[in-house]
Amino acid sequence: MIIVTTTANTASASKYLQQLCKHFAHKVPAAWDATRGEVSFPFGRCRMEATDSCLTIRCETDEDQKMVRMKGVIDSHIERFAWREELKLQWQSAE
Repeated sequence: MIIVTTTANTASASKYLQQLCKHFAHKVPAAWDATRGEVSFPFGRCRMEATDSCLTIRCETDEDQKMVRMKGVIDSHIERFAWREELKLQWQSAE
């Protein structure tokens, strides 16, 4: 299993978590509340957690190419939704 994580320092963490999950729910299974979310992509699973000051994202999959795709999807949507803050995610291996 390949696992990567990232943390974005932002006062809008809950807003972004809910926005991401709601957006992805139009195409894939997703569940969320104000502090936690989970999205089941065909290429892996993404879990999110929001606090007052940061958004933590954890992605899990079984192949490198699937992880590249999942990180790309998350990155592009965060850039779109958080354009005012210009958030750039820095992914780290959790293995």
